[in-house]
Amino acid sequence: MPFRLRYLQHDLELSEGQFAVGRNASCQLSLDDPLVSRRHAILNVTKDGVSVEDLKSRNGVLVNGRRIEDTCALHAGDKITIGSQEMMLVESSRGPTAHITSGGVPKMTLSRLEAALQAVPDEQSSVSYSGVSIPNPSSPSMSDFDQEPSMLRRVDGFRVLGSVAEKALGMGRADEAERLLASALADVIEACRGGRRIPASLAEHAARFSAKLATATGKGAWADYVIELYSAQGRPAPAPVIDELYNAFRKVTSVDLSLLRGYVEKLRAQLPKFGPADRFLFQRIEGLERLAVLR
Repeated sequence: MPFRLRYLQHDLELSEGQFAVGRNASCQLSLDDPLVSRRHAILNVTKDGVSVEDLKSRNGVLVNGRRIEDTCALHAGDKITIGSQEMMLVESSRGPTAHITSGGVPKMTLSRLEAALQAVPDEQSSVSYSGVSIPNPSSPSMSDFDQEPSMLRRVDGFRVLGSVAEKALGMGRADEAERLLASALADVIEACRGGRRIPASLAEHAARFSAKLATATGKGAWADYVIELYSAQGRPAPAPVIDELYNAFRKVTSVDLSLLRGYVEKLRAQLPKFGPADRFLFQRIEGLERLAVLR
């Protein structure tokens, strides 16, 4: 029986064979989400049905809210969660579809962050997103952005998205905030993993919203994001971020203890160089480790 994968209000027709999902552009469904591994999962499509296989991803694959161990047979109506993205297997029916072949699907050429930036011309005083009007921050010219997306421009873009995400979180719409921020957060962590210098203000914006998402959704992977971000920079997270992490650690189901311990050890090695303020932050981060162990 033919099946389709319903994602973001689009039905993707599944042909027989393997259908890869991940962050890598070679995947048939490429997800710009920091919680998604480069090759996260495979949908195995046969004439008899569809199964999903977790490719040893860091954050796993959930089917109907439960994490699978290896491979799981799917049925029409099953919900698959990969990272923060949810999709559903449906039976083929009449209606518009996007046909998927081994060549993959067309990929977005702009991240959500970059799209938001281009949607805010410098001469505009505000921009509307999901019916919410927010002010346009001052920013460099688009010609500078076209040549190379500057970190300053990214900071301004994060403020734009963050203003809307704050409103969504305030209304209890954590899923909407998560979808809105996922691409921008992916941009930041990928730059960090690539060894690029991240401005302190951009790192704090990304970390604070990741911690808020962890608190709102209960997903420990968002808390892990914060730890990875500051561990890569080799410095303590600022006090507001740590405050939100304490809230998150009381809400999430689990965190990556090995990642957190590695971060604590990296900071401990630098302790002789720290001033009083950073020593105090380090003590609070040690407290996070104790809190995680007690959960």
